[in-house]
Amino acid sequence: MNKKRVVSLSLVASMMLGSAACASKETTTTAPTTTAPDKIETSATETEASLGYEFGLGKTFHADQPVTYTMFFSDASWYPMVDTWKTEGIFKKIEDLTNVHLDIISYDSGDYMNNVTLDINAGESAYIIPKIYDESAFVDGGAIVPVSDYVQYMPNFTEFYNTYNMAPDIRTITRSNGKYYRLPGMLEQCLLNYTFLIRKDIFDAAGVDVESMEATWTWEDLLEALKKVKAYMVSQGMCSESDYIWSDLWCGGESGQGNGGNLLKVMGITYDVNAGWGIADGMRYDQAKDEWYFSPTTDEYKEFLTMAAKFVNEGILDPATFTQDDTEACNQFYNGKTVIISVNQSQYSAWAKGIADVQGEGNFELYATIPPRSKLFNYSTAGNVRLENGVMLSKKALDDLGEDGFIQLVRFVDWLFYSSEAYQLYKWGVEGETFKFNDDGTKSLLPGFKCGGLGISGADEDTDIRLKWGYACGNFYYGHTLAEMSDNYIPEVRHFVESNAKNRETPPIAPGIAPTEDQNEQLNLIVTPLIDEVNAWTLSFITGQKDIATEWDAFVAACQGKRVDELVELYNKIYKG
Repeated sequence: MNKKRVVSLSLVASMMLGSAACASKETTTTAPTTTAPDKIETSATETEASLGYEFGLGKTFHADQPVTYTMFFSDASWYPMVDTWKTEGIFKKIEDLTNVHLDIISYDSGDYMNNVTLDINAGESAYIIPKIYDESAFVDGGAIVPVSDYVQYMPNFTEFYNTYNMAPDIRTITRSNGKYYRLPGMLEQCLLNYTFLIRKDIFDAAGVDVESMEATWTWEDLLEALKKVKAYMVSQGMCSESDYIWSDLWCGGESGQGNGGNLLKVMGITYDVNAGWGIADGMRYDQAKDEWYFSPTTDEYKEFLTMAAKFVNEGILDPATFTQDDTEACNQFYNGKTVIISVNQSQYSAWAKGIADVQGEGNFELYATIPPRSKLFNYSTAGNVRLENGVMLSKKALDDLGEDGFIQLVRFVDWLFYSSEAYQLYKWGVEGETFKFNDDGTKSLLPGFKCGGLGISGADEDTDIRLKWGYACGNFYYGHTLAEMSDNYIPEVRHFVESNAKNRETPPIAPGIAPTEDQNEQLNLIVTPLIDEVNAWTLSFITGQKDIATEWDAFVAACQGKRVDELVELYNKIYKG
């Protein structure tokens, strides 16, 4: 096998990935550089003293005069924005604290990027543009401000940047001109989010002790365990030989994005290949050779496909997983037709409630296990990603507000997205109104409240603070320190997060590349049709429509026909400079 000695995640096309650790030089600079500096010093402009607003680390931003900023908003259908978010909830609380009124331009999350792109291209952008995973399409047109020119006015951003050595991570989103255009969510440490929830009662009855297996289990082990569970279910009349006992969500027509979604991303990471939600441009870095390569045509990708296809071929994983709506997968799990399903930190309680509503309390037992490893690597599926989706600021804001007014906007954005005060507000609400501090320093919701976004369940009559007031909303709630990210964990979630950190390794990091405008255009022209081709073949292989053993060479040839060799050559040309 053509194994890579040290390889890592592609950090460029998705513009999302970051570094887990790199030694920092003891230098400080605010002068322009060709890359992100190791340290950033904060500063004030000569005229800021007269602007009349508060700024600085540990201070609540407050504009002396009321000000309105427009902001795009990705409105999720499963917790849609309602009027009380503005009249009583998160937006009202922000305005009360800061004197800033947010004029929300809301688009459904399923079509958010299309609408945002149209508005930006039409010159009608909002000032603040959150929920951006990849800023590449907006950089060259001049509609987006290079935010790296203004981070010295962001005390909360720079404090986190300096304290947790984020410079290597930020360099992965730095362009060829030495600037970056997105303020990303920054993580102190990668934590496992997506994993698998199983019917522990049925596994135990079948003689499968997952708790004793999970530390070292492989995908082969999971397959054998599920075959044993299915045999037991057939013997008990719980299903037939022709039934599937795994039908997953976040993979199909609703959220799988045509690439296999979450399941293939999670599985692909363990084979050190790009797949599913993590397909990006398919490129990965070989540290031993100091060069980039296209992971979907490697032996590792072939092994990944072969293993994934076995779950379908052996009657375990329903091939409809890759086409169905998410609710179908949930309902099958709730009804007891399936015994394993993907889950994340925030949805654990929702899945537990869903099955309780159908099966009845006391008639089942759940267990969230950590994902298996591959036989090749012991990589954590939390990856090494310390950068999340982030915020762009429009050139329209700079033009409308002027330099001083724009810096005031920057100060506000710094407080909103990077201060601990704002993070606590939009995650938990207001102390004494929605939550309290316990004697041990932990937080808990007050009686009568629950929150799907925090993974905290409650009675049917309890008020969900996300649904009613917009707290724990994905437009703001990401990043920050380990303590802040984990302060809502219920025991079941804390278990799988800590178990994963203990038993899996962080994948090594890759350098960033910085294409010019022309090079970026060349990359986009190649990547889009190439990745479409890869995704189509991948799903056909896994669902059995194509045979890996006899058609692998045809797949590689199809990738070559889509200019994969040109992509690799261009990538390495950009990387080598």
